[in-house]
Amino acid sequence: MQLSKLIEKCEVVSIHGNSDIEVEGIVSDSRQVKSNFLFLAEEGIFTDGHAYIGKAIEEGASVIVYDKPMIEEYFSKVTYVQVKNSSVALGLIASQWFENPSQHLKLIGVTGTNGKTTTATLLHHLFRYMGYNAGLLSTISNYVNDEQYPTTHTTLDPISLNSYMRKMVDAGCEHAFMEVSSHAIHQKRIYGLQFAGGIFTNLTQDHLDYHKNMIEYRNVKKSFFDELPAEAFALTNNDDKNGAIMLQNTKASKYTYSVKGLGDFKARIFEKHFEGTDLEIDGRELTVQFVGVFNVYNLLAVYGASRLLGLNKEEVLRILTLLKPVAGRFQSMRSPRGFTAIVDYAHTPDAITNVLNSIREVLDNKGDVITVVGCGGNRDKTKRPIMAREAVELSDKVILTSDNPRFEEPEEILNDMLAGLTEEQKNTSLTIVDRRQAIKTACALAKPGDVVLIAGKGHEDYQEIKGVKHHFDDKEEVEKIFTLQ
Repeated sequence: MQLSKLIEKCEVVSIHGNSDIEVEGIVSDSRQVKSNFLFLAEEGIFTDGHAYIGKAIEEGASVIVYDKPMIEEYFSKVTYVQVKNSSVALGLIASQWFENPSQHLKLIGVTGTNGKTTTATLLHHLFRYMGYNAGLLSTISNYVNDEQYPTTHTTLDPISLNSYMRKMVDAGCEHAFMEVSSHAIHQKRIYGLQFAGGIFTNLTQDHLDYHKNMIEYRNVKKSFFDELPAEAFALTNNDDKNGAIMLQNTKASKYTYSVKGLGDFKARIFEKHFEGTDLEIDGRELTVQFVGVFNVYNLLAVYGASRLLGLNKEEVLRILTLLKPVAGRFQSMRSPRGFTAIVDYAHTPDAITNVLNSIREVLDNKGDVITVVGCGGNRDKTKRPIMAREAVELSDKVILTSDNPRFEEPEEILNDMLAGLTEEQKNTSLTIVDRRQAIKTACALAKPGDVVLIAGKGHEDYQEIKGVKHHFDDKEEVEKIFTLQ
C-alpha cells in the first residue's frame, strides 16, 4: 500500500523523504521489521520504540513513523514521518492497512471492571447459536466464527486487532464482540475502530496501580462512550452509580438495564440454586444455567444488546436458557464426597464479594464456605487487604495463598493481604503459599454440603513466577483431588 494512503488520516507534523513509496508491511516491534516495512515508534509503559529506530532501519525499514522530535540524521533511502501522537497514528495506520475492517462489522465493545469476558463471550455464543457469522476478541480467546486463536492480552495492539477483524470480514462475519479494557482505551489501542455499540457492566476498584485514582479510572471508561458515534447505541447498568455518568456526553442512543430498579431492559430473580437461576426478563419467565446476581446482570446486558442489534425477543430468551458459563467463571464441580467446588476468576474486592454472596444465598446456611484466594503481584496493592477482609467476612474458613506473584515475593503479597485482617481474623485464617497445597487443604477440610471457592485465576492455566509461566490450572487441580476421593 502507498505510504500517502496509509497516513492520510494521521495528524502529520512533517515528512522527510518520499511519501509515494510502497509499504510492504507495518509493525510497532523492531524485531518484526522486514525489508520495505513501516516501523512505528511508540513510547510504551516499559520501553520506548524511539530507541529502536536505528535497529529497524538496519533490518530494512523504509518508513519510520514517530512523534518525538529526536531524529538527528536522515538516511536517504528512508522516509521519516513525524506525527502528533504515535499511538493515535498506529490505530489509524493499522485500520487503513487492513482496509478498515471495523466499518464492515457491527462491532460491540464491552467495558467495566467485572463481567466483560462473560458478556462479550455470551454475545458471541448467542449469535453463533442463531446462525450468524460472528467474531470475538476477549481475554480468554479470540474467535473468527468457531475458529479459535489464543490471546495473551486483555485487549490486543491495533495491528493485531485489525488483523483479526480483517479475518472476520473475509469469513463473512456480520458482528464482532470485544472486551475493551481501561488500558486499551487510555493507550489508544482501539483508536480508529468504528463501534456500533458500547456496553458498561460496572465499576469497582481495580487497576489503581495504573490509574491514579477511581475518578481517573472511571473517566477513562467514560471516554469510550464519549467517542461513540451518533448511529451507535450505549447500554449501561442502571444499578451501578456510574452507569448514568457513562451516558452524560455520548452522542449514541442511550439505553439502560436493571435488576433493582428502572431500565429499558429489566430482570427479576425468583430462585437461586447451584444448577442455575429462575428469573423473569421483560415479563417472560425462564431458567438459566448461571448462578449469582452478577451473572443475571451479564445475561441482561447480553439480552439488551441482542435486542438493540435487531434480534427476535423470543428467540433470544430461548437461547439464553441454553447458554453455559464461560470457562473459569463460577464453574461448579461436585465432589464424590458431597461438597461443591467452584472455580472463579474473582480478582477484585467487588468480584469476590459478589461470588461469595451468591454462594451464601444458594447455601442458605446449610453448609460452610471455604475460600482459597490470593492476589496478583505487580498490580494494585491497595486492593489486597480489602480482598482478604471481604473473603474472611463472607466465608467460614479462608486460606490465603499465592496467585500470580510475577516479580514480587509471594510472602510479601500475603503480608499485604493479612494487613486487612484483625488479629482474631488472622488467627482463624490459614496462610499456605503453595497454591496446589492450599487447594488440597481446602478440599480436605470440606464436609458434605459445603462449598469450596477457589478464586482469582479462573480460566488461567498458569502461574507466573519471576517472569516465567508455569502450567497450573485450578480446575485441573480440583479434578485430580476428586479422582482420589
